[in-house]
Amino acid sequence: MTLADNILHFLQNLKIEAPIPRGVEVLNPYQQPEAFELCAKYYNRYYDDTHTRTLIIGINPGRFGGGLTGIPFTDPIRLQQVCSIENTLQKKPELSSEFIYKIIAAFGGPEKFYSKFYFTSVSPLGFTKENKNLNYYDLPALQKRLKPFMQSCMRTQLDWGLNTQLAYCLGEGDNYKFLTAWNTEEKFFREVIPLPHPRFIMQYKRKQLDQYVNFYTDKLKAT
Repeated sequence: MTLADNILHFLQNLKIEAPIPRGVEVLNPYQQPEAFELCAKYYNRYYDDTHTRTLIIGINPGRFGGGLTGIPFTDPIRLQQVCSIENTLQKKPELSSEFIYKIIAAFGGPEKFYSKFYFTSVSPLGFTKENKNLNYYDLPALQKRLKPFMQSCMRTQLDWGLNTQLAYCLGEGDNYKFLTAWNTEEKFFREVIPLPHPRFIMQYKRKQLDQYVNFYTDKLKAT
């Protein structure tokens, strides 16, 4: 099986069995035919091989990016304009996607970037509460109940032959704190390197955007 085959089988079967706290909704775009078809086009385009990739690990998908398209850090705009995969999804930009695709462009474009890296998240499914994005660590009860699901997801992905020497963590705060403690317990990776979260950069450090793009690119090219 190719990496694309493994990824698509994994995504198609994603399901949280644990009870979710009251008021929390799960974002599962893979149950939507259009989103899954878009995923199939994307992964078959960039991951139709058996080569290893280095993981870049986010928090969990948001409403206007991966939670909508099914593709981490890829909103409908970038999916159509950069990846040339047409879609009828609402063309609302996501800040994290905008930043990530600046990194991809600086790296030489999608083909070159995705030949080396694979985006995932600590929780591959996202969450909302009161119609707002919710991170897995925002509610202690949610994080606790999700841990078996998240652990199973990580183990499944690593079984595809992904790089276990090094992984990048998007976010230097709560996501990195959880991931490093978790990694100490489970020994998924030899090293986890934190990177400033794209949304933080776009919201609070936009004036230094070029410096952050260069910082990311230098870090990733050293892999």
